[in-house]
Amino acid sequence: MHKLPDLTYGYGDLEPYIDEKTMELHHSKHHKAYVDKLNAAIEKHPELEEKNLEELLLSLDSVPEDVRMTIRNNGGGHLNHSFFWTVMKKNGGSKPAGTLAEAINSSFGTFEAFKEKFSNEAAGFFGSGWIWLALDKEKKALITGTKDHVNPLVNGQTPILTLDVWEHAYYLKYQNRRPEYIDNWWNVVDWSAVQNYFDGAKMKI
Repeated sequence: MHKLPDLTYGYGDLEPYIDEKTMELHHSKHHKAYVDKLNAAIEKHPELEEKNLEELLLSLDSVPEDVRMTIRNNGGGHLNHSFFWTVMKKNGGSKPAGTLAEAINSSFGTFEAFKEKFSNEAAGFFGSGWIWLALDKEKKALITGTKDHVNPLVNGQTPILTLDVWEHAYYLKYQNRRPEYIDNWWNVVDWSAVQNYFDGAKMKI
């Protein structure tokens, strides 16, 4: 059975950039609901328990039709949120360094140019979804957006950073001011975690 992951920081630790109440609801209510619905769907077809979450999402055509959409939506929500929590930390921010910085500079020119492009993509994304920094099959860094709870893995890309732009991620504090949420989010990015994902992706691709 899939489980709601623990956070490595408290709900209030990302203040003032992401408020405590939003973090509590986002993790303990929204994310938990995805996990509960995913498990309920899998219980209907015990043979699915043999596959991990990534395997399920990458082989949806073989998932029984009666639970396929439920697993796609809630499994994607579980996978994306579990990743999202790990790329933030208390007293984050600053800039990437080392090989990650080199890859960003190679693809976007400078970190500032990358940050601007990523922020613009997030601010202009229509509806609910996610903005990602990922590596393509040629190990080149790119920015991509996915609707709802789609993960770049299904497009052959390996995610190393993401931002949740569903309204439940920011609406209590920022209401309709998504650009302000995005600007403040950079202050909690855990670049050491992103570097670790980058290193792992370079080894796997």
